Amino acid sequence: MDTLNSTAAEYVLTLDCPETRGIVHAVSGFLLEQGCDILESKQFDSQDDAQFFMRLHFASAGDSAGGPASLDSLREAFVPVAEKFGMQWELRAHEAKHRVLIMVSKFEHCLNDLLFRARIGELPIDIVGVVSNHQDHRGIVEWHGIPFFHVPVTADTKPAAEARLMELVDRLDVELVVLARYMQVLSDDLTRKLDGRAINIHHSFLPSFKGARPYHQAHARGVKTVGATAHYVNAELDEGPIIAQQVVEVDHTFGPEELVAAGRDTERKALSNAVRWHCEGRVFLQGNRTVVLK
Repeated sequence: MDTLNSTAAEYVLTLDCPETRGIVHAVSGFLLEQGCDILESKQFDSQDDAQFFMRLHFASAGDSAGGPASLDSLREAFVPVAEKFGMQWELRAHEAKHRVLIMVSKFEHCLNDLLFRARIGELPIDIVGVVSNHQDHRGIVEWHGIPFFHVPVTADTKPAAEARLMELVDRLDVELVVLARYMQVLSDDLTRKLDGRAINIHHSFLPSFKGARPYHQAHARGVKTVGATAHYVNAELDEGPIIAQQVVEVDHTFGPEELVAAGRDTERKALSNAVRWHCEGRVFLQGNRTVVLK
């Protein structure tokens, strides 16, 4: 690959389509015709359902006749390739940040971790707001210069609270909702509206110990590892497609509170990984599973 100049524009192309011969050749040929250099290429051919998945990070350096190819021109030029193979695809600027809305209740460790990682540029996200059913974290959120929205929830006010949430999602142009220990169950209607763009952290290594108080359930079973699972939200409680998991070893001396403490790091890491991979275009939904091209 030629050395890229300082004016090169970098892009990420993600696609999936039915498996057939010639996909890689067609995509790489398209990039060659457009004068682009491939920086990273990941792909997976699922033998279970004959589906092909691909993520390409590439650069357009331009030439003496002009600058790098624009995002719009690349999208327009790629349409015939996508149509030929029946692709679902997305092309984004590599440096583009996803607009993220975080939801949290009283446990703050995952919120603080995401705020910090976003602040230092470790996550490709722009946190456009934080929603909570409590006021506890207003100070730290506003210290980061991020709008805080208090949306209390009771059984009677839940429909209004969810309507307020969707109003924020639409008004703030939110691309991803992150439930960072948000301890309210979302309605089926809301999960359908957020399908594929809402990630939850569950403080258990799913599919074990679903629902409430999983660390207490784990203690009752005498587990030797505890963990956390980041997954997409769907209508089934703690059943959404899994994106990332983390575990830590424990033993018989750990009581429920010690398990809670041990699990906090796994929750933070699993959630930040899931958010990063989603926003980098590395996660593809495949039914009730995911393909993650790391």
